[in-house]
Amino acid sequence: MEWLSAENIVAVGTAVIGVVASAVMVWYERRVPRRKRIGYRVQMDNPIGDDVRSGRANVRLGLFDETPGMMDATLVLLRIENDGSQSIAGDDYTSRERHGLTAVFTDRTIRGVSVTQPPGTDHLMDHFTPAAGLSYENGVLRIPRVPLNRGEHFKLLVLLSGGDVGREIRLIGGLRDGEVSPNRSTTPDDQPPLFSRAARLITVLLTACVVTLALIVVLRDDSRPPIGCEKGTLTVTGSTAFAPVMSELAKKYEQDCEGADIVVDAHGSTAGVRELGEAGAKSAKGAPPVVALSDGPKPSGFPQLRENRVAVSVFALVVNDDLPVRNLSLADVRRLYRGEIKNWKQLGGPDRQVFLVSRDANSGTRQVFQRRVLGRGEIANSSLDCVHKDDVTAPVVRCELDSTEQVLSTVAGLPGAIGYSELNLATGYKGLHQLTLDGHTASVEDLEHGTSSYPYREIEYAYTYGQPPADSLASSFLTYISRGNGQDVIRTHGHLPCGTPVGLKICGTN
Repeated sequence: MEWLSAENIVAVGTAVIGVVASAVMVWYERRVPRRKRIGYRVQMDNPIGDDVRSGRANVRLGLFDETPGMMDATLVLLRIENDGSQSIAGDDYTSRERHGLTAVFTDRTIRGVSVTQPPGTDHLMDHFTPAAGLSYENGVLRIPRVPLNRGEHFKLLVLLSGGDVGREIRLIGGLRDGEVSPNRSTTPDDQPPLFSRAARLITVLLTACVVTLALIVVLRDDSRPPIGCEKGTLTVTGSTAFAPVMSELAKKYEQDCEGADIVVDAHGSTAGVRELGEAGAKSAKGAPPVVALSDGPKPSGFPQLRENRVAVSVFALVVNDDLPVRNLSLADVRRLYRGEIKNWKQLGGPDRQVFLVSRDANSGTRQVFQRRVLGRGEIANSSLDCVHKDDVTAPVVRCELDSTEQVLSTVAGLPGAIGYSELNLATGYKGLHQLTLDGHTASVEDLEHGTSSYPYREIEYAYTYGQPPADSLASSFLTYISRGNGQDVIRTHGHLPCGTPVGLKICGTN
């Protein structure tokens, strides 16, 4: 094994960078705490009455002994500070009330409040007015939206009665892009400790992981056989749902194989298969440099096309987030797409019109939906803008769009809309959520573990015109897809590779 190989140099460099990054993290944690943060702590909680169960004797003289209602009085000093790395403005507080924070003194009643601030921060006092929200009632103290520069603080001296010292004192409130939490200092009025226990643990673990990873890479003998790189140009067309996978695979192949140029031009499974058939018919030199991806088997009429089973794809039905519907039976889905259900209240949902957002006729995602879920074709298109009927006789609004991204965007922005998509593209998309079918969840993991009866899934096929030559870019690229790196990419995009043991079984029986 060559110790000074580029891979080992990169591995050692990565370890060095990891250690440096850990050191930077230590410095950052100590010098620059969280971005926006209000910290608070109780600096004093003392009895001044003679009926406070504090566990120690108390001596009173003068006013404390003469004022009525002071038999069980206590005095609390509460420090509130900006211990983050950014200034806090009045509109950073997230409270819907006039005040910004609320201090709760458990089992005690507030008798009076005094506000103090350090030298040089006299401007803070202008914010402590009843008009700004300063008030108290029983054991609750409302604190105004006080702007605090980094490191600034103020203190509240609170006179209380009716409870013991040491009872819980909480500061409640929120900050935009920040937090309110208790802190502490090693000595009175010191800055709180900035290097947290969690940060220490993360730093140690990060350093250990990076160094271990570097040692594994350096010490192992990982000489992989060549993949048979080929030069030339290749067009990958077809499925838009599988296009992100093919784009990443094409980029990785080009990086590994100098002289290869792979263009991904996806515009629907059926359109891609037809394009491949036409290119093959016109080619006078055998198989053209085109690979067509299809969600499911190719349509009839293309006997020259040779199939390669690549992966199992899972698809999902999605609805706009304004609909509380989470599960539909197959029977209800079929009624929806026959136009028999015009309002979601017919399915126990809100009084909301149904909008069907579908893919165009070239879409493999649509064909899988029709084949695996509906058992028939969808009803006719009735709208160009997905909102208004162009055909007033149509039972519901139904539109057709050119890509999965357009379907997701339209469903997310149209209350009452339902559509379908490849699972990975729909996962985490804002404004919509996925539906289960007859209680079965769309899940690649469940499919791989053999515990899924989810119906909306299909094999992803890669078609070539006849058998491409062994030394062609098309043949080499298809081999690359089915090997280790290619399978890893397929998995990261939420598909199950057909080349795995479980994938071979599923792809061979469907």
